[in-house]
Amino acid sequence: MSERQEHFMAMALALAAEAAAAGEVPVGCVITDGAGAVIARGRNRREARRSVTGHAEMEALEQACALRGDWRLEDCTLYVTLEPCPMCAGAMILSRLGTLVYGAREPLTGSCGSVLNLFAENYPGSTAVYGGVLAEESAALLREFFQKRR
Repeated sequence: MSERQEHFMAMALALAAEAAAAGEVPVGCVITDGAGAVIARGRNRREARRSVTGHAEMEALEQACALRGDWRLEDCTLYVTLEPCPMCAGAMILSRLGTLVYGAREPLTGSCGSVLNLFAENYPGSTAVYGGVLAEESAALLREFFQKRR
């Protein structure tokens, strides 16, 4: 785990905390370009938007593509606090995302190895995947959120 990965994951955690404060499941996401500049941010807004696609990753991917004027994100890195679901993993694969860095594992829908690993399939492109970055901080935020809801 590098300082760079921790730095951007801390930004994603701040977005996850914003989501929790708004009553959303606390997941945050940041995308950087090849130079390491933040080009997109996202947080869960599924309840606010009443949309199944209101995930942090989807919001950030849309922003990144709009900013770049292209759907291809080969030189980008996406940092997200929770292991992506199949929908988000699929969008990353289809965008040809260069690198994915995630925090906590997701035993119910995780698609980087917890339930299945979409990134190990024979899709075009090749996304490098790194998990466990600030995983405990990400998991603690999720635990706290769900304890308050019960």
